[in-house]
Amino acid sequence: MRAVFVTLVAAFAAAVYGLGPIAILLAATAIVIFLQYDTPMVSGRPAVRNADAVGRGEIMTVTPAAERAAFGVDALGDPALIVGGDLRVIAANAAARALFGDRVVADDLRLVLRHPAVLDAVRTAASAPAPIEREVTGLGTNNGAFRVRVAPLGLDGVAANAGMRLLVTFVDITQSRLTERMRVDFIANASHELRTPVTTLLGFIETLQGPAADDEPARHRFLEIMHREAARMSRLLDDLLSLSRIELDKHIRPQTALDVAPLIADVGRTLAMRLEADQRRLAITVADGLPAVVADRDQVLQVLHNLVSNALKYGRSGTAITVVADRVEVADAAMVRVTIGDRGDGIAPEHLPRLTERFYRIDTSRSRSMGGTGLGLAIVKHIVERHRGGFDIVSVPGDGSQVSFTLPLASTDATISRVAPTKG
Repeated sequence: MRAVFVTLVAAFAAAVYGLGPIAILLAATAIVIFLQYDTPMVSGRPAVRNADAVGRGEIMTVTPAAERAAFGVDALGDPALIVGGDLRVIAANAAARALFGDRVVADDLRLVLRHPAVLDAVRTAASAPAPIEREVTGLGTNNGAFRVRVAPLGLDGVAANAGMRLLVTFVDITQSRLTERMRVDFIANASHELRTPVTTLLGFIETLQGPAADDEPARHRFLEIMHREAARMSRLLDDLLSLSRIELDKHIRPQTALDVAPLIADVGRTLAMRLEADQRRLAITVADGLPAVVADRDQVLQVLHNLVSNALKYGRSGTAITVVADRVEVADAAMVRVTIGDRGDGIAPEHLPRLTERFYRIDTSRSRSMGGTGLGLAIVKHIVERHRGGFDIVSVPGDGSQVSFTLPLASTDATISRVAPTKG
């Protein structure tokens, strides 16, 4: 622009002093310079140029309205694109570039997305009186679910000077869809688990009221089965209520300093009769000087009880159950780790990622016959997460399993009180 200005001043001076041909020559030179090197200025800033167009020697001029749209889209947190009427992407914010790739700008939307529902929404929105919304799946590298909204940009001068402009936003709803699916599955599984014992109870009650009313041996046998099914239903309800309470408190961290070693001993005393009946023993190893942890006493007892009970159920009779407590460093944070090991059939690798899912069982009939509800490890996982700890399962088929969890160490803050475990 400075070269154009200087040339025009020289042309004006030449004209004043009667140098007509020179003035004409200088004016023509100014026009050539302007056409070749001018950078349009919008609101004091150079107009946006497309990198590919610059490489081809072309210049993309941008109207003030289009430039405002291009800069405005960067303020949106969700992925957003500005698309022209020819389906070419005019602008994309950082979230959109992360979702679709850096080359999304100036590319054809049909080549960027290749998603029929999104493309249909964009075409429809160009002539629709209201914004168009669609819920689609399979977008991005993780094939996520998104709510897509396409709306025309009502910017001054856009329609007249630069054609149609559409704002396309993508709201990630992947997690909400997964949560909804988990909720539906949970209700279905809980209903199924409760229906089984209820159906059994009703069936035996009808039998006792009818054909077996006077059959004493049958009545004793049926009542025993009914008691077992009622106890199983009670355990299931207890676990469901426990899981609900844990989820309600998951954002509230415990504030009590607790010694882990006495809790392990408490669990050993509680399960002593079951251990003896199966010719088992609890081999406890606690590191010297093991520090206290910040934990909820009842919940840590529940974790230990669930894990040792699982080792009892699935370990071989006559073998020891090991419990090891030591101090470890996890991601530069000091923690106490407790590991429970058994010698049993082990778990196949394909089952390990799903063991903490609610109602997931490797062998449904075996688990039910042993009184399992399918919620034990889910409860353990949620408790450990509430304590900001970690949970891990390692298993070797034919050799046994090791389940470990970590808890953060207690600080020296005076507000944390040390509570001794009750004597069992």
